[in-house]
Amino acid sequence: MTLNLHTVPSSESPPPRIGNRLLANLPEDDLEHLEALCELVELEAGDILFEAGQPIDFIYFPLDTLVSLLAVAEGRMTLEVGSAGREGMIGASVALGQHLAQVRAVVQRRGHALRMAAADFRAEFAELESLQRLLHRYTDGLLAQAIQIAVCSRFHVLEARLARSLLVTRDRLQSDRFHMTHEFLAHALGVRRVGVTKAASALQGQGLISYSRGNIEILDPAGLEAVSCHCYQQVRLPS
Repeated sequence: MTLNLHTVPSSESPPPRIGNRLLANLPEDDLEHLEALCELVELEAGDILFEAGQPIDFIYFPLDTLVSLLAVAEGRMTLEVGSAGREGMIGASVALGQHLAQVRAVVQRRGHALRMAAADFRAEFAELESLQRLLHRYTDGLLAQAIQIAVCSRFHVLEARLARSLLVTRDRLQSDRFHMTHEFLAHALGVRRVGVTKAASALQGQGLISYSRGNIEILDPAGLEAVSCHCYQQVRLPS
């Protein structure tokens, strides 16, 4: 997986108005005020939005992209502890006074996001009660998600963990088809590529997924959920 930062303001027309569901919970006046402080950016798969231990210069509200949050050990070993699509944001810890990133944020799927300078976000968070309430609920959810994934990584078999990861990706992208390489899955699940290959082959052999050159299609969502560990129910998006 190439991990190069390549965040480019979109010079083309904005994408169809998909919107960010987290921001959509704000009162209309507050939403318009925050959106005026944002710029639309196009993100490429593999972009690093920030690195663990480095300053957070911008926060992001995904529109049609998906970003993985990876805990990093010894500079090379990783484990996905969360992800965010249009239901969330990237860089929420800025609101809690964190200036340095605690995780690596890697773009999983190409798409667009609204980007705001971290300094502007801190200032708005200090002033807007609606934003404070929203972020307190969201960061609580992120913490619960990270705890559940840590438990899952310690106690559950790889096949079930892979099923859980694919279902979560499906929920956030709202699509049964997406691109995800064995290499990326290995980084996200904290295992070797050979383990991902075996687990993916097992799921494919059961007719639950189709997998070819990183192109994944979930053929039987209910069957895949049955194979997944119960952690999926804890981290899935609300209906």
